[in-house]
Parts: sequence; C-alpha cells; structure tokens
Amino acid sequence: MPQTVIITRDFEHMSCVAADLIQTRIAQTLRVQDTFTLGLATGHSPTGVYRHLAQAFNDRTLEAEKIRSINLDEYVGLPGCNAQERALHSESYTFFMIQEFFGLLHPKFAATHVPWGCLIDEDRLVRELDAHPDDWQAQGTDKGQAIVIRPDAASDYLRWVRTDILDAYERLIHDLGGIDLHLIGVGGRGHAAFHEVGIPFEGNRMLLVRLDDNTLENALTDGHFLARPEKPRYAISMGAELIYQAPCVIMLASGPRKAGSVAASLLDEPSPATPISYGQIHAQRGNDMIYVLDRDAAHDVCEQRTAIEARGILVQDLA
Repeated sequence: MPQTVIITRDFEHMSCVAADLIQTRIAQTLRVQDTFTLGLATGHSPTGVYRHLAQAFNDRTLEAEKIRSINLDEYVGLPGCNAQERALHSESYTFFMIQEFFGLLHPKFAATHVPWGCLIDEDRLVRELDAHPDDWQAQGTDKGQAIVIRPDAASDYLRWVRTDILDAYERLIHDLGGIDLHLIGVGGRGHAAFHEVGIPFEGNRMLLVRLDDNTLENALTDGHFLARPEKPRYAISMGAELIYQAPCVIMLASGPRKAGSVAASLLDEPSPATPISYGQIHAQRGNDMIYVLDRDAAHDVCEQRTAIEARGILVQDLA
C-alpha cells in the first residue's frame, strides 16, 4: 500500500484509530503464525494507544500470551548505584512501560524487552571514551551525536558496550524473527527515538547517542528530572534503519510542535536532516508506512495536502 496519512480529531481519536489498526494487524498475523512481535515507543504519544490495547488484551479480544514486545530505547546514566536501581528509576523507560502498559495487562505478554542501557555505568563510559579516542567516532550534528564504537576497540569496556549491549540487542530482534509492527512517535525535530538529526541512516542500526543540550533542557522543562545533574547524558536507541525494517510502521504525532517536521518528512527527499523521512524509503520498498496524526500535528499537512498527494501519498481525513 502507499504511504498513508490519517488525520484525526484529537489525541483520543488518534489513539483509538491507531489502536484499531494495531489490533487488526495482530489478529490477521496470528491467523498464520503463532506469535507476534510488537515494537513499542515511550513518551506521551502512545499512552492512549496503550490504554486501548491493554483493554483489548484484558478482554481477551487479543491473546497477550502470544505477544512479544521490543522497545526502541533506554537511557544510560540514570541515578542509581546498580543496574536494578537504574531500571526502576521513575524516569527510566523500563519503568514507563510498566506504568503505562505492561502493568495494565492481565495476563502478561510472553516476553518484553527494553534496550539494556541501565547495565552501562555512565561515569565509566565517559572515562573510557576520554581515554580511548581512537576507539570511536561521533556522527551527526551538534544536536545529538551517535558514538560509533569500533568492533575491535582497544578498551574492553567500550568493546563490551558495542558487542554485548548494542549488537546483542539487534541479534535478539533477529532471533525473534524481526518485528512485525513498530509503533513509534516523532520528536519535535523530526527524530525517531534517539536517532537524532544528522545521524546517517545506513550502518547505525543500534545507537549509543550522546544527548544534546536541547534534549536535556526539554526534559527538565517537562518536569522529568529534578535537576540537571540527574539527567542522563547518553541513551541506547534503535536507529532508523533498524526501526523501519518492520513490515508495518505506525507513527503517531500529536500537537502543533510536530507539524513542521511531519510535513517535511513527506514533502522533502529522505534525509538525516529529518530522520522520520526514512518512512518514504520504507514505503517505496513495499512496506506499510502509516502516519496517524491529530488535527494540530496535521496542520502543515493540510496546508500542503495537494503537494503531498502529488507524491503518491494517500491522505485520509477522519477529523
């Protein structure tokens, strides 16, 4: 199917429409295979979808026992003296998923997976990066950079991060047979997860990302951390190339802050300047790429609908 944009009235309508699409896809897939692997995002955008899906699983409309989930990203450097404390920190994405989705399920999924950022000691990571500058290179702009560690790094610790945290998570996805459907959100600069602006698409399937000052300040402003020293400086994330390997990707966007980057991702040629523009490549390869937007996030799409539809993109206005 062509790349599709669905415009909804508001956050609740967006959540309901996206949840219905996901339920339909799960039901169709489970008719021909025994399990379904669901890719999941954090942030405000999917919270309504998670409530609807939890209700469907709890009502036994869908079988939770046949679902395995794979999350996009996790912080490195959360407060805590060990991995367990960091994973249970109230701002960890692990905690978020338990609070917003996994904890609502009765029965639970067959398995849940979140990237293993909490295993990394951020202070040691920084020391090793400083001590071994030839073991890595930074890619991207100053708005957040991928720290690409060489597979033959001299530092045992950096080599462990590359092999046992990044590469191993990608192997896990492969061993599960890939992700059947990925639900993602979009950042204000058009980034997906922590695949920040300027990070190349190719060769960055799992990322160690050094967060930019804007990301840090936004988290503080949104009340996620009490003080700047508590805010992680790094994160583990799937990159666009890996995210869009799923045969179906549903992207949510809510609010006016997303409107410009959403329209740019549809109108401009695919570029790391707008990471979610990779969705065009995904659709061109015959996969399902579906945007579900509320009216505010769709503002610029509506303004430029003719030009967008001229590119072969289907726009459905349900608002």
